[in-house]
Amino acid sequence: MKPQAIHIRNDLFHSFVSRVDTRPDVNNYLHFHTDLELIYFKKGSGMQHVGDSIIPFNDGHILLVGKNIPHYWRLAPKYFDAPSSEVEIYVIHFDKELFDNAFFGLPEFQGIRNTLEMCSCSQYLQLSTIGKNAVGSLITRIVRSVGAKRLLLFIDCLSQIGRCKGVQAFHASGFHLASSNRDKDRLGAVYKHTLNNYKRKIDLREIAATVNVSPTSFCRFFKATSKKTYTRFLNEVRIGQACKMLSENQLSIKEVCYESGYSCFTSFYKHFRKITGKTPLVYQKECW
Repeated sequence: MKPQAIHIRNDLFHSFVSRVDTRPDVNNYLHFHTDLELIYFKKGSGMQHVGDSIIPFNDGHILLVGKNIPHYWRLAPKYFDAPSSEVEIYVIHFDKELFDNAFFGLPEFQGIRNTLEMCSCSQYLQLSTIGKNAVGSLITRIVRSVGAKRLLLFIDCLSQIGRCKGVQAFHASGFHLASSNRDKDRLGAVYKHTLNNYKRKIDLREIAATVNVSPTSFCRFFKATSKKTYTRFLNEVRIGQACKMLSENQLSIKEVCYESGYSCFTSFYKHFRKITGKTPLVYQKECW
C-alpha cells in the first residue's frame, strides 16, 4: 500500500480549501499532501491510519494532520452496507505559509503559531473531549461561510484549538521519514503485509522477504526509516485492531486478545497497557 501524493487545488479567491463529505469512500486510500489537514467527523466512525499509527475513531473525532504525513480513514462497514447510515465529515486544507507573515507574527497570534509548531513537531494533533464541541461548531461554520467571515472563523478555530487543554500530540513517524520512492515502496509492502497477516505469527525472515532483504538488513532499514523496531510496529497494529474491537463491544476481552493476533493474554495485556496507557477493561468502559 504505497501512499499517493495528491495536490490540493486552490484558487485565486480563497486562501484555504474547505468541504463537507457525505460519502464513506472519499479519499479512502493512503495519501499525503503538502497542506495541513483539519478534519472533523461529525458523523462517522472506523479506523484511523496516520503514518504507522492505527487507532479507532468515533463521532465527534477532530484531528490536525501535518504536511506530508500519509493518512486515511477507513470507515466502518455499516456506512457502506446500510444507506441509512449517515456520514458527515468536514475537511479543511491549508498551507502553513498562510501564517508566515508580519500580521500573524503579532503577539495576539502566538497561540496559533504554537499550535502549528506543535503539529509540525509531532506530526498530528488530536482533540480530546475538552473543547471539542466548540471547535467542531466552528469548523462546520467555516465550511458554510464565504468571504472575510470564513477566514475570520478559521483564525478563531485555530485559536480555539490553541486554548484547548485537551489537545494530544502524537508522533507517527513511519512513512513520513522515508526519503526516497524506493523506501516508500518498501515500507508500503511491509505495511500491507502486516495489515493482512497480523492475526498470526509474523517472524523477521517472513517480513524481510517482502522487501527482498535479509532479516538483519531489514531490521536496520525499518529502524532507520520508522525510528522504531518492527516488533513495536506489529504490536501497535495489533493493539489498534484490539481497540477497534473493544469499542464495538461485540467480543469479550479474551476473544479480542486472540482475534488481534496474541496467543497469550499476559502478553496482550502488557502491550495494550504499554501502548494505550490503559487496561483493556478500562478502555472498553470508556468507549461505552
